[in-house]
Amino acid sequence: MPESGFHMPPEWAPHARTWMAWPSSGYTLGDEPEEARTTWAAVASAILAFEPVTMVVDPVAVADAARHLDPRVNVVHTPLDDAWMRDIGPTFVLDEAGELAAINWIFNGWGAQEWASWEHDARVARFVASQAGVPVFDSPLVNEGGGLHVDGAGTALITRTVQLDAGRNPDWDAARVEAELARTIGAERVIWLERGLTRDYDAFGTRGHVDIVATFCAPGRVLVHRQDDPGHPDYEVSRAIADQLRGEQLEVIEVPAPRLTHDEHGPVDYSYINHTLVNGGVILCGFGEEEADARAAAIMADAYPGRRVELVDARPLFARGGGIHCITQQEPAV
Repeated sequence: MPESGFHMPPEWAPHARTWMAWPSSGYTLGDEPEEARTTWAAVASAILAFEPVTMVVDPVAVADAARHLDPRVNVVHTPLDDAWMRDIGPTFVLDEAGELAAINWIFNGWGAQEWASWEHDARVARFVASQAGVPVFDSPLVNEGGGLHVDGAGTALITRTVQLDAGRNPDWDAARVEAELARTIGAERVIWLERGLTRDYDAFGTRGHVDIVATFCAPGRVLVHRQDDPGHPDYEVSRAIADQLRGEQLEVIEVPAPRLTHDEHGPVDYSYINHTLVNGGVILCGFGEEEADARAAAIMADAYPGRRVELVDARPLFARGGGIHCITQQEPAV
């Protein structure tokens, strides 16, 4: 069982590869499917400069994927509903002997949202684990990889509006969630943020994933989104989160948002926090603002010493409800 010494490594630990899923249907493709395909391919290409990439592709999209992907991307096939690998894929854990296993959370379309389908995506974690050749531990918790971060030293960071969401875990309380995180990923301390960013509660949001607002960059240190426009609802939200984390005796490094604050749908959630780490690098969301992107890249270079920061335009991802972290999932090196 996972409680016998298994733990979730931090994202800065060495990777064997990064897993992704190819956009092939649904709202992820949206009105501009070619934009989605080129963006997913650009993220994969950026990661390839640092480590292998395996792309899960629906059999109906094999030709599309082949036209867009670097031939060095390893491709495997299984039916998909969507393409957010962070959430539909497994959470990998290691035991004290360095053996790898996978946690299979229950996935139900981010709380059984009306627009979501998950018949196929609910099986992806087991498929990825089988491709990786590792044993699977099932969890009764409805959860997604974007809903948690760990520091590698026993602390997990989550939000009350995800794990305690009535659409996910209506009969769970905080104590039961904490016990399950201890059993599955080795969490000894759980920090509960009250909520996530405002846009994440819109129709196509996740109801508060932590991976867009705060992440560990080392034990005891967190990177936190900061919105500087007083007219944006996240101005207060981001400050409350930073204050809470300081109260948890963590060192807080605030990462300012880009200048664009609103689009045709309302306040945006453009956030540099939703980056992914790779061996020797950081794949960072870019938003087409030279000054803001450069400032965020410099903060990341300081936060992750010795890693090269690569920017990829993430605006098409955010338009679809996520970012770079949301479409990637690391497999730890054994």
